[in-house]
Amino acid sequence: MELPRLQKIHYSRSACNSPVINTLYKTPMEFSPALLPETHALPDAPAPAKADGRKPMIGLSREELLAEVLALGESKFRASQLWHWIYHRGAKTFDEMTPLAKKLRERLDGMYTLARPLADKDLTSFDGTRKWLLQFADGNKAESVFIPEEDRGALCVSSQVGCTLTCKFCHTGTQKLVRNLTAEEIVSQFMLARDALGEWPSSKEPRLLTNIVMMGMGEPLYNYENVAKALKIIMDGEGISLSRRKITLSTSGVVPMIRQCGEELAVNLAISLHAVTDELRDVIVPLNKKYPIAELLQACRDYPTASNSRRITFEYVMLKGVNDSLADARALVKLIKGIPAKINLIPFNAWPGAPYECSSWEQIEAFAQVVLAAGYASPVRTPRGRDIYAACGQLKSDSEKVRKSVLLKQQKESAASV
Repeated sequence: MELPRLQKIHYSRSACNSPVINTLYKTPMEFSPALLPETHALPDAPAPAKADGRKPMIGLSREELLAEVLALGESKFRASQLWHWIYHRGAKTFDEMTPLAKKLRERLDGMYTLARPLADKDLTSFDGTRKWLLQFADGNKAESVFIPEEDRGALCVSSQVGCTLTCKFCHTGTQKLVRNLTAEEIVSQFMLARDALGEWPSSKEPRLLTNIVMMGMGEPLYNYENVAKALKIIMDGEGISLSRRKITLSTSGVVPMIRQCGEELAVNLAISLHAVTDELRDVIVPLNKKYPIAELLQACRDYPTASNSRRITFEYVMLKGVNDSLADARALVKLIKGIPAKINLIPFNAWPGAPYECSSWEQIEAFAQVVLAAGYASPVRTPRGRDIYAACGQLKSDSEKVRKSVLLKQQKESAASV
């Protein structure tokens, strides 16, 4: 399937001088929010019950699904059938599962649901980037973004409503953590994107959606249990069957969890570095106060899958006059010496009230040349979806954390009304 020609201008550095981009952003690095189109619980809370009382079947591990099937008095084979229909064929209802007896389908439909989150907003950028604002069963919202390219496409997946961290350059960091997303809610983001793109069954080739980046709202390693469970479902060879080499997990540096992630999931690792000194990183990535740069880089050196064929990506947002000097570039390549790595330079994407400006294109190019001369690939991430606030660092929803006392009161009132 051929992508619209307009998208093809975005895959080289020269694309940032496109007249289309200049029209919207004035210059490649001067973004004006005024030009944007109008956009139409507790942490670790258990999966919210569906309004009709049915239990979500999406997000159950193989073992959990088998236990549910056996509890119904069905054979183990039924669990394999359900797994195939849910994750290989993308069934939205049990009625689609015609190999199952009608009575069993009716019984399953009365007890379980295969519902996806509600797409409260579905926005498409002029460059083909597509963003969904997803509303989950409890009313909380998070965003996911599909970023098409010429030969592949990545889904940027969220792991939390809001974020545990408060990185100063990131819009999500201005939204306090509401709660972690469940495995169901993480997997469902991918399934909804496949629904929208018409890419079921899993064996369908060629396809637009080929990769996952855990770079949406939230810090994935502070929701590791649910993220790991979701990614294991997505990687299962008899279901969605996405290779671990096609999955990248980005972390701001939760050092104790990095090795566990590599050993259990063996997915690609990306580090949100953004500074070369603890003094600066303490400010723009406050998690650095707990896990300073030296500890973080040692965890990268110890990452089980790091090799020349599977390099660690260091993400570095370019902030004018803050971290973009050539001295910073030289310090960066010195810091990561000996780590199989590439540097992903990210032009800062503005948002309302942002405290920083993006570096000039000339400065980004000069910075990249220093990194390249040291032997590290230094691609500059072309901004995608800025006009719909879908670019790196721009995601945010309006969900807010509910006080525990208010939540308990609501639960009592709801129970009393039944």
